[in-house]
Amino acid sequence: MVITPRADHPIFASAAMRIGGERIGSGSEGELTHISPVNGGVLGAFPVGGAVEADAAIQSARIAQRAWIAMPNRQRRDLLLSAARMITARAEELATIASHETGALFNPAAMAAGTEHLTYYAGWIDKIEGATIPLGAGVLDYTTHEPYGVVLGITSWNGPITSALMKLGPALAAGNAVIVKPPELGPFATMVLADIFEEAGLPPGLFNVVTGGAATAQALIGDPRIGKISFTGGLSTARHVLRGAAENATPVVTELGGKSANLVFADADLDRAAGMAAMMGCVVHAGQGCLFPTRLLVEDAIYDRFVGKVVDIVRAARVGSPFEAGTVTGPVISQGAVDRILARIADARQAGEGKLLAGGERLDGELLGGDLANGYYVAPTVFGDVANDAGIAREEVFGPVLSIIRFSDEADAVAKANDSSYGLAGYVHTTDLGRAHRVAGALEAGYIGVNAFPPMPVQAPFGGYKQSGSGREGGRAGIEEFLRTKNIYIPWG
Repeated sequence: MVITPRADHPIFASAAMRIGGERIGSGSEGELTHISPVNGGVLGAFPVGGAVEADAAIQSARIAQRAWIAMPNRQRRDLLLSAARMITARAEELATIASHETGALFNPAAMAAGTEHLTYYAGWIDKIEGATIPLGAGVLDYTTHEPYGVVLGITSWNGPITSALMKLGPALAAGNAVIVKPPELGPFATMVLADIFEEAGLPPGLFNVVTGGAATAQALIGDPRIGKISFTGGLSTARHVLRGAAENATPVVTELGGKSANLVFADADLDRAAGMAAMMGCVVHAGQGCLFPTRLLVEDAIYDRFVGKVVDIVRAARVGSPFEAGTVTGPVISQGAVDRILARIADARQAGEGKLLAGGERLDGELLGGDLANGYYVAPTVFGDVANDAGIAREEVFGPVLSIIRFSDEADAVAKANDSSYGLAGYVHTTDLGRAHRVAGALEAGYIGVNAFPPMPVQAPFGGYKQSGSGREGGRAGIEEFLRTKNIYIPWG
């Protein structure tokens, strides 16, 4: 079945910010036009906010946050659960918008799964407990946990709804209001998400959406009334966020990029490991994922045989419309991404950084069929015999490019895996239980998968080491990011 990617949802014709429960269809800084990565056509325009909209959003959020924290715990819990049910009911609508605007495969189930970030954290609302500190007779010392007030969430275009829900769930459960600045490359679905929250009965202004670009984000980041910032994106943008936040010493949670190593030992289940290495390394979502295993480290003894399996899978991967059954990967996000990815591939080939084994070119949209002639499609690409210090092995391409590197033994594998400025994720394939524990413990990364690609369960903390960010999303650690601890000391007698 093929769904023609037309701009037939009302949101594309009447995009608007959501501030204090109102739809703001024009921005003080003009508007931006969004181009569909699926077919290269104009999808719609959206307003660009600035200082005026930032001020209005923060004011309404402060008012709504006071109303929210004054509600009984059970009422706040039930409202989050109601919002989760309504999102699930409209999952197909949200998935359609997301595929139009970002090129992600049409997957309503993934949208519904994102509501776990609401249902899980709704259960935390009445479980945020303090502690009594034993200081001896005559003193009562105890702690409480309080919200920051207004949280700014800056979300990523490669999963704007999931990224927003990962911030909204814990931040709202902790008692905060949230302003989301969605990505300019994927702003539309977040607007509809805000409508759903309001329809569910949450106070107007508790979840505001201010659209725009970098200047819009800076207007929000630089306001001292923002209590905390949660940012998902690339390192270069994170540096701007952190500099802006430094002016008011605003704390920031960052979930950044990665160049995650995937270690395959000779004793691994090679067919299973090859499927994961190929699909998650350069096929799924056109390689546009922060924790994807884009560095594949293979033991010498099995290198040729294993690489052959990976290349066969990659070459067979069907590229096409995200709405067509059988498609396993769609377009990259923009023409700029196409140019950047192809330039990096060309540089690697010219510098002899490895042997090109598959892909390496832009795919002709006309040959892909349908209405894809001007879409942004890049073939899944594999480089073999890459040196660990080669640029293609060290830089985050954020596209469908996999680098394969040899290693001689366990120590060599760990050393090469850790020789990176990133530390978001790491993967180990082995049937040796002792090795699995040793290597997982030795990898300098915040998220490790053994013989699997973890599905990022909401109950577990997710975050990176080194230049892959600081702080955690998910689990108990996720809600603690949005709470401040107060100590109260009372002597008597």
